[in-house]
Amino acid sequence: MRIAAALIVAGAFAISPTGAAWSQAAAPQRPAAPAPAAAPALPPAPAKVACANPDALGISRVVEIDTTGGPGFGFEHFKQLDFLRDKEVVLTFDDGPWPGNTPAVLKALADHCTTGIFFAIGKHATYHPEILKQVAAAGHTVGAHTWSHANLNGKKMTEEQAKDEIEKGFSAVKWALGASPAPFFRFPALQHPPAMVTYLGTRNIAMFSCDVDSFDFKSKNSQQVIDTVMKKLDKLGKGIILMHDFQKHTAEALPELLRRLKAGGYKVVKMRAKAPVQTLAQYDEELLKSVKLPTVSSRPISSVVQTISE
Repeated sequence: MRIAAALIVAGAFAISPTGAAWSQAAAPQRPAAPAPAAAPALPPAPAKVACANPDALGISRVVEIDTTGGPGFGFEHFKQLDFLRDKEVVLTFDDGPWPGNTPAVLKALADHCTTGIFFAIGKHATYHPEILKQVAAAGHTVGAHTWSHANLNGKKMTEEQAKDEIEKGFSAVKWALGASPAPFFRFPALQHPPAMVTYLGTRNIAMFSCDVDSFDFKSKNSQQVIDTVMKKLDKLGKGIILMHDFQKHTAEALPELLRRLKAGGYKVVKMRAKAPVQTLAQYDEELLKSVKLPTVSSRPISSVVQTISE
């Protein structure tokens, strides 16, 4: 596969699996959300606020990714682009958005004035668009993780079905955000079928593996998540860390893990896309037709709310 990418750091030049089986919980009542934006656009950047935590992990640098040709990141599968410096990490979270866990992850990151990449599952995005909007509003990068977390390397998975999973996932995330996400994608279970790697290249979508897998979906408690990450990270010295904001133990572990990263001299790198993903119109339309998405009432306020006493 031909991989090419340019990464630009503010003021300097640099070059910047999911990992797991997961359990599908029963879908909760879906909240209302606005219709998708007509034109692709990255979510607006939030206003910068001074960090109130003097011991915060923070963000050491920001890199911008040109996703032309579908570059790959994470040495477990892609070794061409070694852009991280010693003691630098990228925090990534898969399988969200999810009630309770994702907001807890967001709070931990906010307390440390730092950032991550969230690879959202399309179905989850349609269940909880309000949570995914919170992710984007906090300044984090949002990518996609298929529509239903299907293993795209499965024996019964056809190429057309795999493409549907990818494209419908991006369209769902776009719908939930009301704007196009980054062209960043992670394969479920880190299963990379060659045909889909090639396909993502033609779509100019960057692929993410990892360097440090937390295996949080197997962890018995939050301490095990912390120990696994720090042991692997101290051995490698840097890397893209794979976690899941779907997992309760990860949400519980993150405050202490961020403190450990700070104490260990690690620095967080923010990865953002040069341009948003260009979703395919047919999938945007099919999503609205085939999925029971929440809708916004068009009734005038006077027909919904009436003052009966003051």
